[in-house]
Amino acid sequence: MTATAITPATEQWLDGTGGKIFTRHWEPEGAVKANLVLCHGVNSHGGQYIRAGETFAARGFAVTALDLRGRGKSDGERFYIDSIDDYVSDLALAIELGRSKHPDLPLYLLGHSAGGVTAVTYALDHQDKLDGLICESFAFRVYAPNFALKLLEAVDHIAPHAHVLKLKMEDFSRDPQWVGQLNADPLTKDEVQPVGTVAAFARAGERFEREFERITLPALILHGTADKATRPDGSQEFFDKAGSTDKTLKLYEGHYHDLLNDLGREEVFDDIVTWIDGRVRQHVEVEMPVAT
Repeated sequence: MTATAITPATEQWLDGTGGKIFTRHWEPEGAVKANLVLCHGVNSHGGQYIRAGETFAARGFAVTALDLRGRGKSDGERFYIDSIDDYVSDLALAIELGRSKHPDLPLYLLGHSAGGVTAVTYALDHQDKLDGLICESFAFRVYAPNFALKLLEAVDHIAPHAHVLKLKMEDFSRDPQWVGQLNADPLTKDEVQPVGTVAAFARAGERFEREFERITLPALILHGTADKATRPDGSQEFFDKAGSTDKTLKLYEGHYHDLLNDLGREEVFDDIVTWIDGRVRQHVEVEMPVAT
């Protein structure tokens, strides 16, 4: 696959409902095929997607990545939200920014892990603003027992700011160099999720169980079979229940949680680019006037 040169990322602050939201944007130096917005999950921020942004931009996409509130460089209480709607409002700003760069081109949204929860929630309410949805290591089902999640929801009103859930960076990738960078990242070092945030994701998941069939836009769902943070059967369930007639599920044998930063990531990038390219071609064919 031919890659093109890219310009360095431009940084911009957006005025969000919870304070300033930090974004990065990459532009190809050549022709732009589509807009792509990246939404990170927990134990992460947009700065951990610099390689992904550069890779996608080198393949012809204008890429926008944000730091959700309370994460990365963005304002807000560290790692805390009251509702998934808080993250959705941040993501909406990044999508508006991304589309403003090339308003006549299609826009695709990629959500990683808990960022997939944010992305799917956004899609349920704003499908008309997206041309396709990509869920990578979707955090619909996780390895915490359901009764534990229900308990956290129950105590959310008592101690929402108490920090209770810590993930191991070693579970994210089989690439020791990348794991070393994660463990040294001052923006995620010793990160522990608050009760309120975990409960917000759990409530979003309950909505998905009722409304997956309302997702009708093109969807690409990717998961590693050796993911120790989120369960591949959750991605399978999303694929089975989504109402879209254009939906694809791919499971990567032996891959860990962070597919874009795991060993074998080249295949994942190729699959995403190929999928978007196919839909971009369909978009162009629909937009072109028919000769008479």
